[in-house]
Amino acid sequence: MTPFFNWWVIVLTLVNIFACYWLIKWTMKTRPEEAASGEPTGHAWDGVQELNNPLPRWWLWLFYFTIVFSLAYLVIYPGLGNFAGIGGWSSKGQYDQEIADSNAKYGPMFAAFSAKSIPELAKDDKAMKAGERLFSNYCTQCHGSDAKGATGYPNLADKDWLYGGAPEQIEQSILHGRNGAMPGWLPMLGEEKVGNVANYVQSLSGRPVDQASADAGKQVFMTMCVACHGMDGKGNQALGGANLTDSTWLHGGTARRIKETIAKGRNSHMPAHDKFLGKDKVHLLAAYVYSLSNK
Repeated sequence: MTPFFNWWVIVLTLVNIFACYWLIKWTMKTRPEEAASGEPTGHAWDGVQELNNPLPRWWLWLFYFTIVFSLAYLVIYPGLGNFAGIGGWSSKGQYDQEIADSNAKYGPMFAAFSAKSIPELAKDDKAMKAGERLFSNYCTQCHGSDAKGATGYPNLADKDWLYGGAPEQIEQSILHGRNGAMPGWLPMLGEEKVGNVANYVQSLSGRPVDQASADAGKQVFMTMCVACHGMDGKGNQALGGANLTDSTWLHGGTARRIKETIAKGRNSHMPAHDKFLGKDKVHLLAAYVYSLSNK
């Protein structure tokens, strides 16, 4: 925080606190024109008179207590600009301490799991229960609670893998993340050729299409698409190139969605978890993901 905003926060906070104190004192001040405590004020509605009944003193002192509490809090904890408080507390410090406590308590368990191979862990019920909890905490936002994914997020419970489904490949995907990029071809190919390629891609999975259009699209495919998807359209796991010959479609398999993918391209990002979770937890998580498609 810059020096200007540091003092802006300090002054604004303290002025508001002391303004609250002044407001309470001002409103509780006895005025000459007021009726005495418990006496009628002169206001009446339907025969019912209003009496001058000030707030109970204990209630008033509660207001004063909150003001003193707020000042004490701002001395001990951060809240006044860059002042960290005499207690030295910070949210990051508390987070780091909780992580350290958690690692001390559960670290040996994860270390014991990491000594086993992924296929071996996949058969260990205790390990899979721990792996399922890791998956629920860190993976369900994208892949769903059933691990079957959604549009743009891979299904982890089938046998279709963009970057490979071998144990070490799954572990590498979680450790280091993945970045998939499918360029948009509309500016280069134009509407007609994009439609032809879309027809050819659909024909690879056995769908009925306009054959003349598909044949024209094949010529374009063999020039522009084979580097990632292969001559036979079965993909390239080293690059994350999708298999186009099955019925699994990451971004939707309707004719419209396929054409949109070719025309506009797609970008996918799987974040790396090595620094966040550590290798031992990633190893266990990889075993759980492996178990989903290897019952």
